[in-house]
Formats: sequence, structure tokens, C-alpha cells
Amino acid sequence: MKLIINGEEQEVTSSTLSGLLDELAYEHDFLATARNSELVSAEERAGCELLEGDRIEILSPMQGG
Repeated sequence: MKLIINGEEQEVTSSTLSGLLDELAYEHDFLATARNSELVSAEERAGCELLEGDRIEILSPMQGG
């Protein structure tokens, strides 16, 4: 299915947000995620079903100054 992930269209096979993070090799512990501009908490990701065309934002903290 096609999703917009961090502003870029991507073809993915995962049907849940948790599965998507695994597919894209993200570490789950220190992320903020949103589906269609709605925040999705870490506890909700496994049950967050993805649909064709969803806009997903994945943010991870960065170190630096």
C-alpha cells in the first residue's frame, strides 16, 4: 500500500503503525508518531490500522547543539 511517510510517498507492506516501524527499522522506544495529524502513542501503535494514502509522521530525538 502507498503511504506518505515524513512527506514522501512510499510503498509498504505493513498494515499497522507498529509493523511499519519494524519494516522501516525504527527503534520504537524514543519516537513520536502521528497518523493523519493525530498523535499515536506507543501503546496504541499495534492497534493503529493503516489505510492507503495515510500520512504518517515519525519523529526521533536528535542530539546536538
